[in-house]
Amino acid sequence: MTTTGQINTAFILGAGLGTRLRPLTENTPKPLLPIGGRPIITYAMEHLQAVGVQRFIVNTHHCAGRYAEVFPEGNWQGLPITFRHEPILLDTAGGIKNIEDLISEDDRIIVYNGDIISSLPLGPLLERHTSGKSEVTLVLRSQGPLLNVNIDQNGFICDMRHILKNPGVQSCLFAGIYIVEKSFLKRLTAGKIESIVPPLVAMIEENPRAVAGVVIDDGYWYDLGTIEEYNKLKDACF
Repeated sequence: MTTTGQINTAFILGAGLGTRLRPLTENTPKPLLPIGGRPIITYAMEHLQAVGVQRFIVNTHHCAGRYAEVFPEGNWQGLPITFRHEPILLDTAGGIKNIEDLISEDDRIIVYNGDIISSLPLGPLLERHTSGKSEVTLVLRSQGPLLNVNIDQNGFICDMRHILKNPGVQSCLFAGIYIVEKSFLKRLTAGKIESIVPPLVAMIEENPRAVAGVVIDDGYWYDLGTIEEYNKLKDACF
């Protein structure tokens, strides 16, 4: 496991169908919908650039060609973007496994949902991941619409979606931002359509300190998952 807190590569999840935002997403991937006059995904890129990320990997599926139209030079603000197409939508764990060959050995990546806009400070995430010595570290919020990730008294994840029936000491919102070591990808199965949750729960069952959490309530956090939320924010400038 790398000991430095620096993370050079971010994987932004851009392949979803955006079904809850139809008809807006019929011909456009959700991360490319405009907020404040620019694509949602560029807010993630800006957020990640601020903590030293040097390159982006974006998975594509629905209307994949639109990404090339929006980023014709294959970069954003001079930082290179590698697009990895998924002919069959692989979900989060499958999508992460699908970029394994793009990640250096003994490296780590920060994974970021492509449909969120946030200013939460990422420094505590990097610090927690390094100090916790876990393969995966999740950003959590103490308030939100879905408090279904539980942490123990030491801040390690002890349950997700109530699968293990372990309430721990606090229920939190998973913010869709997390760090994974390259070693974690070896746990995943190539070509398998799978959410990130089952592999994480399996890790927790093996080792209660395998998955760390860090609660970061500073800054704003918006999930652009519904038409109502999108319409509230589409003309906002962050």
